Amino acid sequence: MALKPYIIYNEEQLNKIGNTAIYLAERIGYLSKTKLLKLFYILDEYSIQRGGIPFLDLTYKVWKYGPLSEEMFVDLSSSSPTQLKPYIKIENSYIKAKAKFNDDEFTDNDIELMDKVIELFGSKKSDELVAYTHRENSLWYNIAKEKNILKELQNGLISNTEFEIDLMDLLKHDPIKQSIYKSYKEFH
Repeated sequence: MALKPYIIYNEEQLNKIGNTAIYLAERIGYLSKTKLLKLFYILDEYSIQRGGIPFLDLTYKVWKYGPLSEEMFVDLSSSSPTQLKPYIKIENSYIKAKAKFNDDEFTDNDIELMDKVIELFGSKKSDELVAYTHRENSLWYNIAKEKNILKELQNGLISNTEFEIDLMDLLKHDPIKQSIYKSYKEFH
């Protein structure tokens, strides 16, 4: 698998992603790369369901262990992250905070959401989080099934795809949150 160059985020986005990683690393023991990537997705999913606005606004693809942000996967796949270098380090395969958490990019609702996700998922193992994001009728599951690649992903015959997950699909039955989401995406 050839890893493509990743997106360079603007300073505001990178600060939020990096400080989210710090917040999670400070509060969750033994935070692996897979667990961090799953929690990023869960934060976006919960945030959109809650208010129509993504938490980190990452792009997620249907991969074997995905939904997964390819850019964050690439950054966390080296022994020393590039984009997240000011924020975290990897020691013995675990994510550790490298700086103090800075809440400049976060609202009180953001902190509350991170705390809720930590409460619900912080003690889960990576494979439990993969099972959660792959549950029947999840966005990952539905796309994999629709594209006829579900069995291949589940059996490890393919490990990654270019199919993006449209988080707007979380809001199929909520036109108000759909409108909020569309406005957010147009503005950002």
